[in-house]
Amino acid sequence: MDSINRQQPEDNFKNLAGTEALEKIRELAKAAGSCFFCTQMRTSQPFDTRPMAAEKIDDEGNFWFLSANDSHKNSELEADPSTQLLFQGGAHTDFMTLYGKSYISRDKQKIDELWDPMMKTWFTEGKDDPRITVIQFKPEQGYYWDTKHGMAVALLKRTVGAIKGETYDDSIEGNINI
Repeated sequence: MDSINRQQPEDNFKNLAGTEALEKIRELAKAAGSCFFCTQMRTSQPFDTRPMAAEKIDDEGNFWFLSANDSHKNSELEADPSTQLLFQGGAHTDFMTLYGKSYISRDKQKIDELWDPMMKTWFTEGKDDPRITVIQFKPEQGYYWDTKHGMAVALLKRTVGAIKGETYDDSIEGNINI
């Protein structure tokens, strides 16, 4: 534990698993609205990243995206399915990183399920565009940083802490085990 966390009068670390982990994943992904979808996760090398919004998060915590078959991300995933998703929902809260594997398919039923008319911006032939693929991201592990009681309480605690010269922090963080 680091020196700042040791000074706090309350616990601010909580690992999540099972249903609690899935609920936190949905909550923080919804707060962010989109994520950075990262590929080419090689050690000591820059990874490739691009903003993406999941079309769906299912009951098992899988994220579903639509992507063009000729995109760089699809080529990178075919070579190595290792993926990281990065989320930030607010300026000071709702942070999450997830690691896992991504799988590409051309499942027509899933494309129909995920299709949104706004996707025609990228797939100009509509949901029958031959370039559409489905990416299923299966999270394996992650980490989150959030507030326990929201930003108003967090700001109040920090203000009191600054006045008293003590550490009062409403943050909570921990591992997400899928």
